[in-house]
Amino acid sequence: MNNELPKTKIDKTTGIEYHLEGDYYIPNLSMPKQEKIVLNKYGRMRLKYLKEHKKADYTIMLMDGTLNTHLKEIQETAQNRVEQIINQLKEKSDLIEDMKNTDMLYWVGTMNSIKAQAEEIVFSELIFI
Repeated sequence: MNNELPKTKIDKTTGIEYHLEGDYYIPNLSMPKQEKIVLNKYGRMRLKYLKEHKKADYTIMLMDGTLNTHLKEIQETAQNRVEQIINQLKEKSDLIEDMKNTDMLYWVGTMNSIKAQAEEIVFSELIFI
């Protein structure tokens, strides 16, 4: 009588293939190859938000292999949008480039305020949704 288990088997209901490891069958699952990306501030914030507040979306994107693409798209869009908003707010303000030399503290303070406003807008539009 032959008590040896087959090396591989396929579950007929799920279609998942298994291989024998010792006395156990382990599913042959693999993650799709994902593009390597370097996350900037906005990409890291979006990733953290997804992990903490949108766990289902995070898991689906991770399993589908679309998470890195999503994060790359969000961080690029966020960066471009922040720069666009900063330029719009600078035009509406009373800042001029000569102020860098004449009133540096005012110029830096105003630019920091403008950047903070731009980032708050982008956070509510792209990152924390």
